[in-house]
Amino acid sequence: MKPSFPLTLAASVIACGGAFIAGRASAPKDGSDIKEASASIPERSSRASSGSDLASSRSVKSLRSHEDTGLGESPAAVAEMKRIMETVDPLARAQAWLDFVNTLDPDQFESVVADFRDSGLTRENMSEYSMLLTAWAKTDPLQALDYAKANTGSPFARNTILATWVTSDPEAAIAWANENHDGDRANPYLVGVIRGLAQYDPTRASELMLTMPYSRERGDALGAIIPHVLSQGDDAAKNWASSIEDERLRDGAIQRVSEQLAKDDPRGTAEWLASSGGDAAKGAIDEVMGIWAREDSSAAIAHFESMASGELRTNALRGLSSHMASENPREAASFLDAHAADADDGTYRQFVWRSFREEPAIAADYISRIENEREQEQMYRRTLEGWMRNDLEGASQWLSSAQLPDSVAKHLESRMREIGERDR
Repeated sequence: MKPSFPLTLAASVIACGGAFIAGRASAPKDGSDIKEASASIPERSSRASSGSDLASSRSVKSLRSHEDTGLGESPAAVAEMKRIMETVDPLARAQAWLDFVNTLDPDQFESVVADFRDSGLTRENMSEYSMLLTAWAKTDPLQALDYAKANTGSPFARNTILATWVTSDPEAAIAWANENHDGDRANPYLVGVIRGLAQYDPTRASELMLTMPYSRERGDALGAIIPHVLSQGDDAAKNWASSIEDERLRDGAIQRVSEQLAKDDPRGTAEWLASSGGDAAKGAIDEVMGIWAREDSSAAIAHFESMASGELRTNALRGLSSHMASENPREAASFLDAHAADADDGTYRQFVWRSFREEPAIAADYISRIENEREQEQMYRRTLEGWMRNDLEGASQWLSSAQLPDSVAKHLESRMREIGERDR
């Protein structure tokens, strides 16, 4: 008897494609599964599909067609898979793939997945790979996990399988994750469990996250929960983030939540951070002010002017001046001069980086305001060497009248000679 595990076309294709792009930043730099690991694709809740889906005429017709042509044989299934993947029309390919995975027998998945992987995991086929793993997880999650552990070098496959399994049997998925992890380090299997659980029970997902020590895995788990917490409303998200007992985790949650809330309500988010206090608010306010300035610079500046002196105001200045430096370095420089009492080394570092492309001379003038001597020297070397490579004449003119630390001046003189000789 063939199990029923139809997938919803729109939800699967759109969610898989979008999440893959969003997750690329976490990809490892080596290993055969680099493309696979770069995807972070949230799975559907088990509520998103029902047995009635399989009764659709298209699925039934596809099922019968495959059975009549002997697709029960794994070689035939592999051949059909390759035929579908050669389809040029993305919508036609997605629908054909959906029909295909819905008609695979349990004993076909391993050979089909293996052949799919052998053909190469790419940015273009990650949606199909995710659907294939999801269907396998609904059929036999233990077999799918055994395969993933033995044959994949990144967490993507096992996270996809666990995120699917936990929607239908949470206790079994959680038990497997705990039983298969050894050592005191963060349990990597819990990331997939939390990702799936967060879709329908973010409270339970949060409880599991709190059992994890500080780690990249805990950060991944936090990132998986936040979208579902935000879907419950701004106040719920704020209360959730503020109530986390682990200080370091709470700071991370507040920062990530505030970045999302600021897109729709920067004023309310800035006020929430001010009332929250603590390191999280201080660390997040610069990003919030930068987002606000992009939407309404005048309102953001007015709010900054109303803030009391202190670290929160200083960090708010960093966010504002950083945005302004990207738009108009001269205006940003004037703004910084008017609020020099609130600026710190971080403020000037950000200003230099943001303004250097458009106004290298102005940016270079402000490096001297960085009080930390080591950071100041590093900034001089990194920015001025880049300037010399791109515009040796302009950099030389600025250097001719600049008052630099001796070690920096000697280093740059040497680099200038090298660049000059190279360009002859």
